[in-house]
Amino acid sequence: MKELNLIEGRGTGLPKIRRFMANNGSPKPVFETDSHNVYFLTTLPIHQQFEHKKTIEKTSQLESQLESQLESNLAAKVIVFLLDNELSKSELSQKLDQKVVSGELNKQIKKLLEKGLIERTIPDKPSSRLQKYRLTALATELGKTI
Repeated sequence: MKELNLIEGRGTGLPKIRRFMANNGSPKPVFETDSHNVYFLTTLPIHQQFEHKKTIEKTSQLESQLESQLESNLAAKVIVFLLDNELSKSELSQKLDQKVVSGELNKQIKKLLEKGLIERTIPDKPSSRLQKYRLTALATELGKTI
């Protein structure tokens, strides 16, 4: 095979893969083979920093597209924060680096409720201290289309 230039050399590729992945801080590659050693399968796990960067890029892209549709940067951020879990107004305020719940945050939450993009977790007690907000199916669909 080497003589036909179909492989680079005997036994040089796998050590190179291991070395380069170790040098850039990636997880170790996984090598699997069948019971007869006829073939092998290599899995190269993605570097954690790359995954994190990709998530940040997707989140900012989603946020900017939501902002143009909702006409509010704050409303877009609220939607993005609620993608992962239910949050109270004070938790949203903290994620927005605000010391207290601002009037603007209250206004945007009210608009998002009216548009049917978010809903209360305790709908029959809107002013409950345990009140949190979550995305509706409409908002989830909106996020998928963007």
